[in-house]
Amino acid sequence: APPPRMLVGGNIGKNKLTPNEEAWKDYEICFNELFDAVDYFVVNVSSPNTPGLRELQEKSALKKILSHLIDLNKSKENPKPILLKIAPDLQDDQVRDVADLAQELKLSGLVVANTTISREHLKTSQAELEAIGAGGVSGKPVTGRTLEVLRILLVKTDGFLPVIASGGIFNAKDAFIRFGLGANLVQVWTGFVYEGPFIAKKMCEELAAMQLHFPQPPEPTEEF
Repeated sequence: APPPRMLVGGNIGKNKLTPNEEAWKDYEICFNELFDAVDYFVVNVSSPNTPGLRELQEKSALKKILSHLIDLNKSKENPKPILLKIAPDLQDDQVRDVADLAQELKLSGLVVANTTISREHLKTSQAELEAIGAGGVSGKPVTGRTLEVLRILLVKTDGFLPVIASGGIFNAKDAFIRFGLGANLVQVWTGFVYEGPFIAKKMCEELAAMQLHFPQPPEPTEEF
C-alpha cells in the first residue's frame, strides 16, 4: 500500500502594515487562498515579528477574527479544522480566557505555544541582545513558560479540546512529557535545526520504545 499522504497545515496571520482593526480581512484572504491547498488552518495571533499582532489575543479582538473565519468555513463544501496558536507570554488569566473562547466557538484545537519575547534564561549580554533587536526566542529558553501555559490550558479544557504542544521539544523524552501532561500532538521547530530532518522519525521510534517500558511519562524536572 502507498504511504499515507502527509497532512499540510496553513499558518495564517495578518500583514505587518495592516492596522489591527482591519486584520480580519487579511485572515479572510489567507483563508480563502489556501483553503484548497491545506488540510487544516492555524490562526496565528502570536508571532512576535508583526508589530501589534499579539494585541489580537485579547478576547474581543480574537472573537471577531475567529467568528468570521468559522462562518466562512461553514460556507465551504468541506470545512477544515481551525486551530489557534497562542504566545507563551500571555498572563494566566488571559490563557484561561482563550480556553473559554476556544470552547465557546468550538475551535478544533489549540497550539501551545509560539516563540517568546522574553529574554529570560539567555546567557547573552544585555548589550548584545539590544544590538540583535526585537524578535521571538525559541527552543530551550521558552520551555519553562510553555509548559506552564500548557498545564493551565489542559486543566481548563479538561480534555474537551485537542491541544498541540510546541516549544523546546528536541527529543522523545520532551514529547513524552507533553503527552503525559495531556497534549494530543507535538510540534517541532527549533529541534529540526539542531537535530536534523530525521528528528521526527527518530522521535517516533523512541516514543514507541518508551511507551513499552514506562507506563507513565516522567515529570518535567528543574532542567526544564
